[in-house]
Amino acid sequence: MRLKYGGRDRSTTVADTIRGDLTAVARAHSNIALVKYWGKRDPALNTPATGSISVTLDALATDTRVSFDPSLAADQFHLDDRPEPASRVSALLDVVRSQAGLTLHARVNSTNNFPSSAGLASSASGFAALALAASRAAGLALTPRELSVLARRGSGSAARSVFGGYVEMHAGTAASGLDSFAEQLLPGADWPLSVVVAITEPQPKPVSSTAGMLGSATTSPFYPGWLETADRDLDTMRRAITERDFRTLGEEAEHSCLKLHSLMLTTRPALIYWNAGTMAAMHRVIRLREEGLPAYFTIDAGPQVKALCAPEDASAVAAELGAVPGVRQVRISALGPAAHLVDDMAPAEPGNP
Repeated sequence: MRLKYGGRDRSTTVADTIRGDLTAVARAHSNIALVKYWGKRDPALNTPATGSISVTLDALATDTRVSFDPSLAADQFHLDDRPEPASRVSALLDVVRSQAGLTLHARVNSTNNFPSSAGLASSASGFAALALAASRAAGLALTPRELSVLARRGSGSAARSVFGGYVEMHAGTAASGLDSFAEQLLPGADWPLSVVVAITEPQPKPVSSTAGMLGSATTSPFYPGWLETADRDLDTMRRAITERDFRTLGEEAEHSCLKLHSLMLTTRPALIYWNAGTMAAMHRVIRLREEGLPAYFTIDAGPQVKALCAPEDASAVAAELGAVPGVRQVRISALGPAAHLVDDMAPAEPGNP
């Protein structure tokens, strides 16, 4: 079978690319940013204003099936068995259709094994899985870099969930957006790390990241400083990963987290994602460190706290966070793999303490 991308033909086999008739199923994993990104360079192409560095989480996964169907008059999207608006999904499908020379609408079914739109990067895993499943169902065989660029069109952080382990996202400078992509810095197996996820509110957050970024860029007095210090943060984190320096990694992750939420707090209207459980969990992580158990927190745009620690300390950290008032659920995650095709819709089991 000959597959075409960007005007070039590539040889592959049906078994390598397509399940059934114009159908593919993919799994991708959520990621947590160690050095955050907040703000877009080009909203139309969804390119980030700054780079970022993340780790992919094995315990948080999205499975997505895409079927292009000539009987459909419009795209259909179901998330966790519920019909949802398909606008963002259709926008990414339009890119795939344009590249593949395809005009068919698609039926998209996506399932998360963790709360959606709650600050756990479900858009990252969701759009990474959608990009892989849709491109393969349409007959495209994209390179990892091309897949990352495609996933970014749906969600900036989805570009990172294409890869496993430690991942860096490049902001890029080109007007085309083609140099705005992620790549793996280090496989997770080369430096194992555990992430303990303390869920304090499983419901969707009140303000989406997309809307919040726009507000911060236009109203926060801290936004210029956020842009100016991004390269230093990236250099520090990149060096910590290269040298396997957990203390520097943890300190830089906390710094980037607090700097991000300072930016959010000074946005008009203020973006206050934290709740009492969030604050209590943060203080518990700090106290654990003071008591000799190395752990560091990070929080994305939401109320959930993620504690970074060595794998041998994960159970103890999970037990401590599970006892914090306001923490409803705790999950332990190792570092996860790259996005990949799967046989059917059967999401990975969530991590447990």
